[in-house]
Amino acid sequence: MRATVKDVAALAGVSPKTVSNVINGVVFVRPETKHRVESALAELDYVPNLSARGLRTGRTGSIALAFPDLSTPYTAEMTHWFVEVAHDRGWSIQLEQTGSRPEREGELLSRGKEHLVDGLVLNPITFDASALAGSAAESLPPVVVIGEVDQSIVDQVRVDSVAAARDMTAHLIAVGHRRIATLGGSAGTFDTATARARTHGFELAMADAGLPVDRALQFSCPEWTSAEAFAVVRSALDGGARPDAIFCFTDSLAIGAVNALWSAGLRVPEDVAIAGFDDVVDGRFAVPPLTTVGFDKRGFVERTLELLEARIADRHGAAELVHIPHEIVVRASSGRRP
Repeated sequence: MRATVKDVAALAGVSPKTVSNVINGVVFVRPETKHRVESALAELDYVPNLSARGLRTGRTGSIALAFPDLSTPYTAEMTHWFVEVAHDRGWSIQLEQTGSRPEREGELLSRGKEHLVDGLVLNPITFDASALAGSAAESLPPVVVIGEVDQSIVDQVRVDSVAAARDMTAHLIAVGHRRIATLGGSAGTFDTATARARTHGFELAMADAGLPVDRALQFSCPEWTSAEAFAVVRSALDGGARPDAIFCFTDSLAIGAVNALWSAGLRVPEDVAIAGFDDVVDGRFAVPPLTTVGFDKRGFVERTLELLEARIADRHGAAELVHIPHEIVVRASSGRRP
């Protein structure tokens, strides 16, 4: 027979309420008491009845998380932290990929409205294409947006990509680079809020330094993957492009760019410097290690889920915008120009 909360309480010598507090993790329980309860849970192989809990509380114990592309190292690292921090708060996560299928955001919002999830974390690539566009805050389930889109309907957490790109470009200029290319900008049908923000920050820094922006060195990359970056940069090099440095809008793009330069017989950073964005683990072990924009990913996720938890508890009140601090992490790939 399946163990109950009362069975666990009797074995641990505590009240059923204390057992619930340990399971839910939202009320402080003394460490020694918590240890007794956890030991009893393990001994009885206790499995919580989530359906019954949902009927009592009106909560499902799960949230939805959507990223444009689940295949990138950046998304993998962020998803890792979302799963870990959500678990600490007693939530499970339903994961979705929305980049090429923005209508999936609408499906997730419907799940929220139908109370199939307690809340949502969305990462739209543009606001116009988002299911949030044209919605009124009061018509939405609890939602937090992450990323660079400009909106004021729901709570949002982001790194200031304009400021970060400006700082990174200023670093490249400070170590002697003048003909600076970018990789990942908008062009044709490819357009994202992130690409726009990082391009704007780059242009501001070039203007600050009195340097011209060479449009021939502003490379678009329809897919932000290392393979696509390799193809774009190698094509530009074969066409005669010779920048001093390339500011890549993600570390995945930077890794592809490094390989393209190597395949063309060029050295990083002696011939062309490289900088990325996001400080993913792979970039730290690239050859040479990548200079990049870093930020506290766990802190980003913790702040996001704090906002979501607060919004679940109180659906009213003005939307909040939170900026997570960034830093320029200088490594070997952006060495001083000879």
